Amino acid sequence: MQKASYKLKKTGRNLRGFMGKVFRALVALLVLAAIALVVYAYVGPIFGADFSAKQTEIRIPVELQGEE
Repeated sequence: MQKASYKLKKTGRNLRGFMGKVFRALVALLVLAAIALVVYAYVGPIFGADFSAKQTEIRIPVELQGEE
């Protein structure tokens, strides 16, 4: 019985180490993705990407209530 519980404890430690590596890898990928997005925002217009919003003029008549 002792050997089985020892194996479970050892497996749990190995699993925590593996999950820690997976978590660190995900954080590293998120940081790299954020850096890539910032670089694209700065360098994109040089290669023809247009990030400006399309502007259109909208006129809506408004009736104000006042003294008649």
